Amino acid sequence: MTSKQERVIIITGGNSGIGLSLAGRLLAVDTTLVICLACRNLSRADTARSKLLEDYPESVVEVLQLDTSDLKSVYKAAREVKQKYQRLDYVYCNAGIMPVTNVNWKNLLYGFTSLNSIVEMFTTGEGLLHLQDDCTKDGLKSIFCTNLFGHFVFIQELLDLMSNSGGAHIIWTSSSNARRAHFDINDLQHENGPQAYSSSKYAMDLLSIGLNEEYNKKGIYSHVSCPGLSMTNITNSILPAWFWTMTSPFLIVMRALVPRVTLNPDNGAESLVWLFEQDRSTVDQDYKYISHISVFGTRFVHPEKIEFDPSEPSEIFKKLCVLECTYRSKLQKQGNLES
Repeated sequence: MTSKQERVIIITGGNSGIGLSLAGRLLAVDTTLVICLACRNLSRADTARSKLLEDYPESVVEVLQLDTSDLKSVYKAAREVKQKYQRLDYVYCNAGIMPVTNVNWKNLLYGFTSLNSIVEMFTTGEGLLHLQDDCTKDGLKSIFCTNLFGHFVFIQELLDLMSNSGGAHIIWTSSSNARRAHFDINDLQHENGPQAYSSSKYAMDLLSIGLNEEYNKKGIYSHVSCPGLSMTNITNSILPAWFWTMTSPFLIVMRALVPRVTLNPDNGAESLVWLFEQDRSTVDQDYKYISHISVFGTRFVHPEKIEFDPSEPSEIFKKLCVLECTYRSKLQKQGNLES
C-alpha cells in the first residue's frame, strides 16, 4: 500500500499511444508520482511498465486490469484501487475505441481539393470513416460503454477515495470529432445513427461539465483535453502506418494552418500534461484543452469553448446514474457483483 504522501495517478489505456506517452511525461515532471496503468491487456501493461521503469528506475509504476467495456471488470478494478491506495489524485480517462470498418476514400480525396476542406478534414475527420458499433456482454453499445459509461462507473465507485484525498482531478481524452450535431440526449448510446464515436466524445464533454456541477464541492474537478491528430493504434487501424509516414512531411507543413496536427503521442499528450500542472480549481471547466504544435516544433495548448445546452450536463449525469443503478442491480442478481 502506498503512503499518504505519494500522489497517485490512474491512466486508463496507459499501455500505448497517448496514455503511455502521458505516463512518461508525467514521470519526467515528478519521479515521486505513483503511476497506475489501468489496461485491458495485462501483458501489454507489464511491457509498458517495464519500458517506463527503464527510463525512471526509481519510480513506482503499477498495473491494474481494467476493461471499460466490461462492467464486472470496472467494479472489480475500482474495488482493487480502494484496497491498494490510500489516496487518489488524478484519474485520466484515456481508454477508448473507434472500430473503423473502412475509409470513405471519396471524401478523403475530396478533402485535398481545397484549403477549407483540408482544414476541416484534419480538424474533425468529418465524414471520413465508417464505424461498426457492436454490443458488449452487458448488452450496452460498445463505443458508448468503452469510451464513456465504463469510465463513469469507475469514477462513481472511487468518489469517496478521491474526496478523502482532499479532492482530485479527472481528465478526459476527448476528440476534435466530438460534434454536437451527432449527439442526442435521448439516445445516449447512439443506437440510431452512424456517428457513435463522435456522439460518445461529445457526451464526454457534457459529462465533464456535469461532474463539476455535482462534485466541485467535494474538491473533485473534471476537465476535457484533446490530443489533436496523433499517430496511435486508433489511427493505424484507419490507414496503414506507411500512409502516415509518407504524408508526415505534408502534415508538418499543414501545422501552419492546423496546429492540432500533433502527429506523435508525446506531442498529443501536451494538453493532458498541461492540465496536470494547473490548479484544477482555476481552470475554466467549459473549455476543451487541445494539444497544438507549431511548424517549428513548439508545443502549446489551445482552449476551445464547448458548445452545449445548459440543461444537458446535469441531464446526462442523471441519466448515467440511473443506467448505472440498473446495471449494478442486474449484476448483483446474476451473482457477478458484491452487494
